Amino acid sequence: MKRNFITGIAMMVAAFFVGTEIAQAADVSFSGSIRTRYENENKGQFTEKHEAYDATATQIRLNAKANINSDTSAFVQMQSAHTWGTANAALTASDGDASVGIHQGYFTLKNFAGLPVTAKIGRQEIVLDGHRLFGHTGWTTGAQTHDGVRLTHAHGNGALTYLYTMAQEQTASGGVEHDVGTHALHGNFQGVIGGALSTYLVFSDDDCGLTGTNCSGARNQWFTIGARQTGKLLGLDYRAEYYFQTGAAGGAGEAIAPANVMSIYGTAHTLAGYTAEATREAYMFGVRVGKSFKNVTWKPKITLWYDYLSGNSDEDMNEGTWAAFDTLYDTGHKFYGFMDLFLANTGKATNYMGLQDIAIKIVLKPAAKWTLKADVHRFLTAETVGANPSMSTRTGILAASTSTPAGMTTGVGSRDLGNEIGTELDLTLVHAYNPNVKLSFGYSQFMAETLYHELDATSAANGWSNQARWAYVQAAVKF
Repeated sequence: MKRNFITGIAMMVAAFFVGTEIAQAADVSFSGSIRTRYENENKGQFTEKHEAYDATATQIRLNAKANINSDTSAFVQMQSAHTWGTANAALTASDGDASVGIHQGYFTLKNFAGLPVTAKIGRQEIVLDGHRLFGHTGWTTGAQTHDGVRLTHAHGNGALTYLYTMAQEQTASGGVEHDVGTHALHGNFQGVIGGALSTYLVFSDDDCGLTGTNCSGARNQWFTIGARQTGKLLGLDYRAEYYFQTGAAGGAGEAIAPANVMSIYGTAHTLAGYTAEATREAYMFGVRVGKSFKNVTWKPKITLWYDYLSGNSDEDMNEGTWAAFDTLYDTGHKFYGFMDLFLANTGKATNYMGLQDIAIKIVLKPAAKWTLKADVHRFLTAETVGANPSMSTRTGILAASTSTPAGMTTGVGSRDLGNEIGTELDLTLVHAYNPNVKLSFGYSQFMAETLYHELDATSAANGWSNQARWAYVQAAVKF
């Protein structure tokens, strides 16, 4: 017994020293960050009877990177994302915060399977180009990660990447799988027209039918094909991109219900609606042109910006074609205004009638370590209300003025709503306090048109407010 005990102790000591040698050989490094943000806003209500809501949230990350050998490395990122005053110990005898989890955890293999390919396998943030289709939504306290595989081959000025991400693993009743996954081929080629060209081929395999509001299991498989070109030309910064989507739109029948007969502008109409599996034909394009003036006081940069995301029209509905563009895994906060009023990837925020964003952006350097930004967005739907009375009525946009079948609304005066949603002003002040600390201050205001209140039906019951505001103060520390 004594000899067995001594043998066990010896084995543990040996394991300790072997583990220590492995850790030393692995070249492990540690880093981390803490980000705290206070927000005050009434953007969620747009009503006269609601006061502003305020909250403070903190994101804490601890990172460990191990360079195991010349071809193998690993990265683990622990994260806690919580709102102050929730699940803490202040009013309890024990701290109940269980928010710590794995944000990223993957290993990387160079020369994978003897090929000139680098494989990254595990939970990881996936960012392609400017976050248009794949982004990490870094503004949110939790941010977004993917469980998947990334294979990259780089040669010369080009790189080809294959992505697979499992977005949802779900088995419904009866053992039917309702998984959601994405396959993507991404090419990036440097030195094209003063910059870089990226190409996309994305296959979305959605067994759940998430175009609709529920997991119906309708077939929802489609392709996104497109390209993005960025660079500098004739002293201008520019970006141009275009994406087209084709395939099935499972769940469309839930988003916009099937046929019904009702009165629109005093005339009986049959609203075709969509079947469970409509055909998808959607597109989006965006252009940006910017000019920097480095020899002028405050070194201004001015950017003109236009994005167009297609939406559903009466003609599309009658033909059973789903034309609302799906932005996949985009970082909408970067594109569609900082108040985050148009984030739904399926286009639901505009009742699937598409979105236009006309913007001007100005960046100034008023002093060393200080940056001031001002963005003005003018938002419109892609399809107008007056030209699409059936679609508008089917999605509940028109104001009620006549008796109509279950849940449907209509009104003669609503024909004049057009497609103007509202204007947003975003002001941001950033101070590089020191190399490891960045302070940010922001204020945004949204000036709504009548159409916005029709899109956001929740505000009508409490008295519409044509303005909403949002302000924040943020401190980010890296170590």
